[in-house]
Amino acid sequence: MKLQAKELKLIQGGASISASLINAIVDGFEFIYELGKSFGSAIARAFRKTYC
Repeated sequence: MKLQAKELKLIQGGASISASLINAIVDGFEFIYELGKSFGSAIARAFRKTYC
């Protein structure tokens, strides 16, 4: 199916941000935050030499 020039001008599109994309980004930030928190705690325990 070929589109005419008039029909091609009517095509609209673009990127939209969906809820699943926002959720994935938030989950990524939470993962990085928890990873940093765990890494920081490990470093602090290593310097204080307090291990459970």
